[in-house]
Amino acid sequence: MATPTQPFLDAATERLKKSLEHLGSEVRGIRTGRAMPGLIENVKVDYYGSRTPLSQIATITVPDPRSLLVKPFDPSSIKDIEKAIQASDLGLNPSVEAKAIRILIPPLSEDQRKKLAGRVKSLAEETRVSMRNVRRDVLKELETAADDKKRSVAITEDELERAKDKVQGLLKEYEKKVDELVAAKTKEIMEV
Repeated sequence: MATPTQPFLDAATERLKKSLEHLGSEVRGIRTGRAMPGLIENVKVDYYGSRTPLSQIATITVPDPRSLLVKPFDPSSIKDIEKAIQASDLGLNPSVEAKAIRILIPPLSEDQRKKLAGRVKSLAEETRVSMRNVRRDVLKELETAADDKKRSVAITEDELERAKDKVQGLLKEYEKKVDELVAAKTKEIMEV
């Protein structure tokens, strides 16, 4: 049987999951020494007047560990794709080859690796702050609902305390997932 606090816990889980997914998409775009499609798939290209992610207008393949090959679905968009990649802050230099764009991924220096690892840690801290805000908001909603005498199903003090403990447990669980993601990405960046 579902408790009256279950909808609050479900909402907290969903919001924490979205924060973690956002962090995952952010770190996927951070450069490592290897070629990976995730590096450029979210680069926005000015395509027929709208800013479109590169992955929606081209296929991105990895022909070898140090290069990416971008084949646009519409060959007339090659110049726009080239400009967008150059304008991105990734430090990549695309070269046009017939109906495709080749991007050589230069090896990272030790300083660059450390800066990128720091960027990952910074993104992780932003995510943790976001997750703590979720906890704060859900706890406030729970307390407001517990004080609301007009609710069809009342929330008892015991249920409120159990729900607070569960929200804290959820936060710890998702913070651990953030730590695991950061550790994996940092390891990937620092590999030579």
